[in-house]
Amino acid sequence: MRKLLNTLYVTNPDSYLVKDGDNVVVRVDNTERFRIPVYNLEGIVCFGYMGASPKLMRLCSDNNIALSFLSPQGQFQARVSGRVRGNVLLRRTQYRMADSASDSLEVAKSFIIGKTVNCRTVLGRGIRDHGDTVDNMKVTTADRLLIEHMLKIEDCTTADSLRGIEGNCARFYFSALDELILKQKDDFYLRERNRRPPRDNMNAMLSFLYTLLAHDVESALETVGLDPYVGFFHTDRPGRASLALDMMEELRPFMADRLALNLINLNQVKAKDFLKKENGGVLMTDDGRKEILGAWQKRKQDEVTHPYLGEKISVGLIPYVQAMLMARHLRGDIDGYPPFFMN
Repeated sequence: MRKLLNTLYVTNPDSYLVKDGDNVVVRVDNTERFRIPVYNLEGIVCFGYMGASPKLMRLCSDNNIALSFLSPQGQFQARVSGRVRGNVLLRRTQYRMADSASDSLEVAKSFIIGKTVNCRTVLGRGIRDHGDTVDNMKVTTADRLLIEHMLKIEDCTTADSLRGIEGNCARFYFSALDELILKQKDDFYLRERNRRPPRDNMNAMLSFLYTLLAHDVESALETVGLDPYVGFFHTDRPGRASLALDMMEELRPFMADRLALNLINLNQVKAKDFLKKENGGVLMTDDGRKEILGAWQKRKQDEVTHPYLGEKISVGLIPYVQAMLMARHLRGDIDGYPPFFMN
C-alpha cells in the first residue's frame, strides 16, 4: 500500500518556491523561510500569486508531486502537470468508456449511490449523537427523501435523469445539514449551497475544503495513470477535471462536510475567521485558513477500515485507493466500481 506523505501548504501570499538540489525552498523577499526534501512530499498547494521557478516545477513533475496554485482566498488558479504518465491502454479504455453513454451511466450511478449513502450516514450520526438537540423530524424527513431517490438510481436510463436525482438529493441533504450545526448558530448556517462567491461562513468553509479535496483526488487519479479531465458524470469542459469531480461526490460528506461541522461545533473556527466583502461574498482570514488547513492535515492522518479492501488505511489515502479501484475496473479486474461507504 502506498505511504501517505506530506502536503506542503504555503499560505504566505508573498512566497516564491525554488529548487535547491533535491529540496523545495520557500522564499519571502529573497529570504529563505522553509525547506523540505522533495522525497517527503506528495503535494504542494500555494496560496498566492508569486508562483514557483521553472526548475521547481520540473522537480515536482519528475517526482510526481502535485503542484497547485490557489488565490489567497482559496480559489483555484492553476495546476502544474508534467509529462503524461500511465498505461496508454488504460487511458484509451477510459476514453472509450467515457464516450459510451451506457457505460458512463453505470459508473456515474456508483458515484451517486456512494454520495447518497454517505450523506445519509452523516445525517444518521447527527440524530444518534445529538437526537435531543436537533430537529429530528426535519433530519428524518430528509433521510426518507434520500432513500426514495436513491432507490430510483438503478432505474435511471439517461445521464440527465441521474443528474436530476443527484440535484434533488443535494438539496434534501444540505437543508438538513444545517440542523447539525449545534454551536455558533448566528454565525454559521446553511440555508442553501452557494458559491462563486460563497455568501456565508459555512459555504465559504465548504468551498475551501472541497478545493483541498479536489487537489488530492486529481493527484490520485494521475498517480494511477488515469486522465482526471475525462469523467463519467460531469460533462467534459475545457479546464474542468471532470473525473476528479466525479470521484469527489462520494467523498465530500466524509472528508469535508463532517470536518466542517466538527470545526464549528468544537469552536475551532469562529466568526472572526471570516470577512464579508461589499459584493456579499465571504472570505477567510489568514488565521482561519491556517486553522482549517491544520485540521485537514490532522484528519488525513486518521485511520479507517476501507469497506471494500477490508484493510486499515489513512483517511488521506482514500482518494488514491478509489482511483486504484477505478483503474482496476477499467482494466476488467473487477466487475464494477465500488464506491467508498463511510462507517
